[in-house]
Amino acid sequence: MMKVKKIVFTSAIILLSGLLTSFTDGDKKGEVKINWLTIEEALELSKTDPKVIFVDVYTNWCGWCKVMDRKTFANDEVIQYVNEHYYAVKMNAEDNRKFEFKGRQTNNAELTQIFRVSGFPTIVLINDEFSQFTPSPGFKGPEDFLKMLASFKGSNLASTR
Repeated sequence: MMKVKKIVFTSAIILLSGLLTSFTDGDKKGEVKINWLTIEEALELSKTDPKVIFVDVYTNWCGWCKVMDRKTFANDEVIQYVNEHYYAVKMNAEDNRKFEFKGRQTNNAELTQIFRVSGFPTIVLINDEFSQFTPSPGFKGPEDFLKMLASFKGSNLASTR
């Protein structure tokens, strides 16, 4: 009788752990995500393979930024379009780590001001030469975000080469 209870208990634990694992949102193996870069990496890649850049300017305390991460940046169509046509930069507006940008020392907080960011989240669209930028504040769902990216990519602001 004790052996049967042990087998039933072990089987229940295995079944329960399998069920719990299937309901978690942990990293899924093989899941495709946006290839997020730093601004420095995007600058470097642009030298050899010019692409339009979009910067997701966020803060850790911004609720709508988190919603955009979950809803917009996790959307399969958004991921595919961004990875194919854009360099995507994730930039915490409150990060004061110094780096070189276009020949001068700066940080994310200073770039946030240069990019005219007035609220969070803000998407900043930058042409492939880093010479023109367009801030677009506020939450954008997947459909609106894709329309914005496609519109900017097709404009003369996107590329001056």
